[in-house]
Amino acid sequence: MPGSQIRLERRPSGVAVVTINRPESLNSLTRPMMVELARIFNALDGDPAVGAVVITGRGRAFCSGVDLTAAEEVFKGDVKNEETDLVIQMERCRKPIVGAVAGFAVTAGFEIALACDLIVAGRGAKFIDTHSRFGIFPSWGLSQKLSRVIGLNRAREVSLTCKPLSAEMAEKWGLVNHVVDNSEVLSKAIELAEAILQNNKDMVLRYKSVINDGFKLDLSHALKLEKERAHKYYDGMSKEQFAQMQKIISSRSSKPASKL
Repeated sequence: MPGSQIRLERRPSGVAVVTINRPESLNSLTRPMMVELARIFNALDGDPAVGAVVITGRGRAFCSGVDLTAAEEVFKGDVKNEETDLVIQMERCRKPIVGAVAGFAVTAGFEIALACDLIVAGRGAKFIDTHSRFGIFPSWGLSQKLSRVIGLNRAREVSLTCKPLSAEMAEKWGLVNHVVDNSEVLSKAIELAEAILQNNKDMVLRYKSVINDGFKLDLSHALKLEKERAHKYYDGMSKEQFAQMQKIISSRSSKPASKL
């Protein structure tokens, strides 16, 4: 709705765009905003018309963190409540999530970015973890996720020094998928989301799930997880479904190779 601090746009392509819309406060989050974002991701997960989600921020920041004027209400309430925990609801969302990060992604904003499956960053984007600076204990996963993405020593440097991580370095370290001009961040993120939607929608959901769930395990257990889910998937397919799969593969193999 116009004037809302959280905006949701459902595009005809099947991409939903979620915008944090509090630019005058660099998109800092109040508790009502966090509750609304959690509700939206929960709803998008169950919306058959939506195949992928883009989350972005309006103005000079992606999200500058929690509005510290309401810190006690936020931290004491939401750290115990999964229904209003935005990151938990993002992680439970089966649809691929693309973060469109232009400007600052600070602390909670950094954690929201880490909850995305892909990240597009503007050249001026900065990822900053200020938990150590302000005496805030992490509760949205930053202390555990970042090291698994960029490596332990690099994560310690980012989180213990509280120095900004530039978009270019974030791309070099494997946190960010693409760095583009700030004006192109949202369009590039939507482009990626729409590319995902060109594929088998059921398999996209299953593939995201096995990648994300396997990432939490050691390699031997992750490979076992993949094998178990593959057996379950193929055991549940009928002869007609196998024939349809072969038909689709045959039709695509006869087309000219894509220039991409």
